[in-house]
Amino acid sequence: MSEEKVSDHGLAELVRYIAEALVDDPKNVLVKCLESDTSVILELSVSKEDVGKVIGKGGQTAKALRKILSAAATKHKKKSLLQIIE
Repeated sequence: MSEEKVSDHGLAELVRYIAEALVDDPKNVLVKCLESDTSVILELSVSKEDVGKVIGKGGQTAKALRKILSAAATKHKKKSLLQIIE
């Protein structure tokens, strides 16, 4: 998983789109994609003030975002991991 590839499946764009809709400062949304043959790791970073909006109460928003990502990654026969960088 140390090799970084340009994704052609749109998972990073999906996470970026949802995150931009949730935060107050969408221009500070950054999604980094690390991909191997069997998995995709996405690192989501937002403004310090918006971290709580992406995580949600009790982590419910982050859990929902991970579930959507997992469903989309399964379509491409990959496992997914979303890390929210604070």
